Amino acid sequence: MTPVVSRRAFLGTAGAMPIVFGLRAGQPAMADETPFGRPDVIAAAAALASAPYAPPEPRVPEALQDLTYQAYQSLRARPETWLFAGSDSGFAVEPLHTGFIYRDPVQIFHIENGQAVKLGYDRDAFEFPAVEGLEIGTDLEFAGFRARTTLNDPALLDPFVVFAGASYFQAVARGQEFGISARGLAIRTGEPGGEEFPIFRTFWIEPPADGRMVVHALLDSPSVTGAYRFTIRPGDETLIDIEATLFARAEIDRIGLAPLTSMFLHDVLGRRDLDDARLSVHDSDGLAIWNGKDERIWRPLSNPRLLQISAFKDIGPRGFGLIQREKRFSVFEDLEARYERRPSYWIEPIGDWGPGSVVLVEIPSSQDIHDNIVAFWRPEAPLAEGSQTTFTYRLTAGWDAPNPAGLLRVTRTLTGASPREGWRRFTIDYSEPGGGPSRSVVGLEAKVQTSDGIIDGVVLRDNPLVGGVRVAFDMNPDGLDSADIRVDLLGADGPAAEVWVYRWSS
Repeated sequence: MTPVVSRRAFLGTAGAMPIVFGLRAGQPAMADETPFGRPDVIAAAAALASAPYAPPEPRVPEALQDLTYQAYQSLRARPETWLFAGSDSGFAVEPLHTGFIYRDPVQIFHIENGQAVKLGYDRDAFEFPAVEGLEIGTDLEFAGFRARTTLNDPALLDPFVVFAGASYFQAVARGQEFGISARGLAIRTGEPGGEEFPIFRTFWIEPPADGRMVVHALLDSPSVTGAYRFTIRPGDETLIDIEATLFARAEIDRIGLAPLTSMFLHDVLGRRDLDDARLSVHDSDGLAIWNGKDERIWRPLSNPRLLQISAFKDIGPRGFGLIQREKRFSVFEDLEARYERRPSYWIEPIGDWGPGSVVLVEIPSSQDIHDNIVAFWRPEAPLAEGSQTTFTYRLTAGWDAPNPAGLLRVTRTLTGASPREGWRRFTIDYSEPGGGPSRSVVGLEAKVQTSDGIIDGVVLRDNPLVGGVRVAFDMNPDGLDSADIRVDLLGADGPAAEVWVYRWSS
């Protein structure tokens, strides 16, 4: 029986295999040499948008589409054929074969002396230990690529970024495991009519230098095309500066910029009816927002009984991200997934993004193979048909959202039945980021509000076990299906902590 495996799981497991650094690259097949620059990618996107959408060719053979997870995992490019592996840059690029769930053919070019040189498919450049004799032909492209560098050990080339599947990409910083994903663009996510998934159909990779790698990409879908440039700097935090120019084939009123996709099955806050030995299973546990009013917001994630879409209206957002704040192995107890090492992704707009909303989509899920959490920025104005739009932002793959000095952050959220029948009790712990000096409740006030129901019994006390403070309160749902709750922890001069917001549902 073939196991069900997600794109997220494959990229995480396959990307974790270190290869000894120092192998010399073979000569890849070269063809279609053309001059190259970012204006050429923008021109290609504009030309593509002027014609009806057509899926990329050639079609991936059925034999590759029918591969099992294990068979596809064994299908690897030989290290000596990786791009740049013989250079002194400390980087290498490993092409990924099409097959399994990766069925969109992707062209890959690398830049030599200002020229775009196409990487031609060569079956001999790949190992096929589990699928010898497979009849697949030679007229193939790639599924994407995995980039490697000496991230954790000067003698090893570890993966630090992967581009594969639709417009998905993943990145990790030093000491992390792959988990959450980003995307080039989201369209109609969570909408009843279904989602549209743009794809990256072409990549151009510049020679890595000065500790960074630059990747250009051509995005395409029935509604939009786009020219992207990714400037990637791996390290203790992996920084990705992203410039995107979009050309709309049609009006898009449900677009998501800088989309992030993650998995949240359960934590100690709510396990529903899941029979799981692990206390927590998630790639991210909260949505962090730094809005245009200079508020810091923390929204714990949930695996709801019904699909939930939350929109946080804003003007000129400072940043948002899906964060994995829980770092204790004892909370996960998973030696294979190592959820405590999963990265947090923080989006920082560059320039004024104007009015819109940070949108959070939470999709019911019963298995950890599904990416059921999505967050993105939705502009207030739709993308008009025939329009050209450019936006720029930085994605940081790190360990948490940035926290200003002196502002407490939410460490933990707990809930359960109150001693009062029919009521719920909520407990929120706050502490200094990075284990700073202990804080006391002296001079602090907790303000608790709810959109519906009744709040009572608010208690604020020291919590020396986290070096911070605890807020507890009871809520009477009063027969409601859901309610939005907000807690402000205030000091004499204003906010003393992140604003805690939560959607309770029955």
